[in-house]
Amino acid sequence: MAGEYPYIARQGWPLILAAVALALVLHFALGGAWSVPAWLLAGLFLYLFRDPERRIPPAPLAVVSPADGEVTAVTDCRDPYLAREARRVDLRMSPWGVYTTRSPVEGKIMEIWFQEAGQTREEARNSAHYAIWVQTDEGDDVVLEVQVLARRLRPRCYVHIGERIGQGQRCGIMGFGGRLSLYVPAGSRIEVAAGAQVRAGSDVLATLVH
Repeated sequence: MAGEYPYIARQGWPLILAAVALALVLHFALGGAWSVPAWLLAGLFLYLFRDPERRIPPAPLAVVSPADGEVTAVTDCRDPYLAREARRVDLRMSPWGVYTTRSPVEGKIMEIWFQEAGQTREEARNSAHYAIWVQTDEGDDVVLEVQVLARRLRPRCYVHIGERIGQGQRCGIMGFGGRLSLYVPAGSRIEVAAGAQVRAGSDVLATLVH
């Protein structure tokens, strides 16, 4: 798993390498002092694109946070993807937090919706907006909606329709953060309130009630 997901996320490698290359050019062309800002920039990118392991809570019916950030709202609503009554938890990712997104529950990927119309699935995979429908083994449907803020680094979706995904498993990355909405069944028990700071894969947002 460490080889598949290195500690520094691959999306950040081009930025890190560019900053290092700039630092070396400045160092040899103008001197060491001139290269310091570029080295600091490389260090900043290393920090921003870190992807540490997380401890997943031993709670099969728990819905864990899909990202590091702040809960901005908890509402009852109409799920626009599955046309059902649902509860929605909105998150805003921290621009200084870990950018990796994780699956809120264990189950099967039933569908992935992409924003752009008229594109093939592979062409749309780098779109600025997508949603993932995961169905648990107990039959609960959870939808994760992702909307990026920095369009220069579009979100990456790692998963495919039909595959199984584990609770807290990495499912994508959003460079420099974004907004996420989680749609859970209407009878779910919400475990957080607006303003709560949460960590991806570790903190429980809701519990599926049977």
